[in-house]
Amino acid sequence: MAARLNTCVLLSGSGSNLQALIDATLAGRLNIEISHVISNVANAKGLARAGNAGIATSILEHGKFANREDFDRALALLIASSQPDLVVLAGFMRIIGPQVLRPFTGKMINLHPSLLPKYRGTETYRRAIEAGDPVHGSSIHFVTGELDGGPVISQVSIPILEHDDPGRLAARLAPMEHRLVVATVDFITRHRVECRRESVYVDGEKLESPLQLQDDGRIELEK
Repeated sequence: MAARLNTCVLLSGSGSNLQALIDATLAGRLNIEISHVISNVANAKGLARAGNAGIATSILEHGKFANREDFDRALALLIASSQPDLVVLAGFMRIIGPQVLRPFTGKMINLHPSLLPKYRGTETYRRAIEAGDPVHGSSIHFVTGELDGGPVISQVSIPILEHDDPGRLAARLAPMEHRLVVATVDFITRHRVECRRESVYVDGEKLESPLQLQDDGRIELEK
């Protein structure tokens, strides 16, 4: 078996996607070792999830830095301290600056709650509902200098129901996000996907449309 990918996870909130990665790793379905969890929020519930799993944690509160550049410099050093092969942004509510991105280009992925390129930024559930969209979903993309603009690896979508509000829609999408992040990280551990010149390549071929989450929990090209 190939060596486990040393993985660092960044989060700001509940850490439910972190928990999905932990559970899949413990079940032998993911060939990673989560060595470090970093949060910019001191009371983020995800830190407790990491601690319960015996994973090292760090808190780096952005509000305690004089400016964004100082925070980015400290964050880059903190991530680098665990020498990760993969960095997963799982609900990390800070824009990644060039000082953070540069050392980890092609190794950093982000989970974003929209069907990119639609609805970059925040309040994606509300915006999709107000636009009258029939479906909403989540995307996993390589992180680049453009906010939520990096090349998309994979997506999952669900229908927007008549009585959905942002909270209901988010709650229904969450379990699918968990499956998506596990499937996508698994794909990466198998060295089947890479980022070249801000494009995604799968098995050496340029990906023309995102991989889609299947009912069996795998991701593959939409048929």
